[in-house]
Amino acid sequence: MKNDDFPNIEMVSNQACLLTFSQVISEATSNDIAQVTQRLKSLAGIVDLVPSYTTLLVVFDDDHFDRFAIFKTIRQTIEAIDPNDFSIKDQREVVIPVYYDKEVGPDIEDVARHCQLSIDEVIRRHHETTYRAYAIGFTPGFAFLGNTPDELHVPRKTTPRLKVPVGSVALAENQTAVYPSVTPGGWQIIGRTPVNLIDWGSKNLALIAMGDSVRFDPISRDEFLVLGGQLDGF
Repeated sequence: MKNDDFPNIEMVSNQACLLTFSQVISEATSNDIAQVTQRLKSLAGIVDLVPSYTTLLVVFDDDHFDRFAIFKTIRQTIEAIDPNDFSIKDQREVVIPVYYDKEVGPDIEDVARHCQLSIDEVIRRHHETTYRAYAIGFTPGFAFLGNTPDELHVPRKTTPRLKVPVGSVALAENQTAVYPSVTPGGWQIIGRTPVNLIDWGSKNLALIAMGDSVRFDPISRDEFLVLGGQLDGF
């Protein structure tokens, strides 16, 4: 990695430092973060790595590293990266089936009005886009996916719902996401998937990992029910 591309490194506690790669969310920045994460995770003394849109939090064992040693290790690791032979080993394409309808997507009509599109056009533009998982957070397995087409940019709801059903597919600003569990939420809900995004018995826990490509595949009501989808209300 070139010196110009080096992230800013700052301590945030005696056991953690924050790497800031850019002030702009982009696929290039996400790739840089994925590269560094992949290299650092195999090093002794690294306790945890928390990647996000433009940053990487590095948690380390302070019996193994002091501030100077962790900075040196991070810089040496980054210097050794050759972007020409790098591949994101764990990156996958995840396809999520979605039943788009006001029965399970109570905001889809409002989204269509806001965007000055028909409901069919909202569905088409949403599912024809391939998204990237830029961050994981909010609740376990909640992947922030971007970027939505400009025509589908919508604000969050003024009053969040107290309960959003599991599997709800939603929009907010330039992002889309699937609620992996029942939680409060303020995103605009346009559909629902029958797929479980969390498997507590699996090694990786969540279906979507940071850096994955994600596509949505429209399905009918009958297909949704056959695949185990639930029509419970809000």
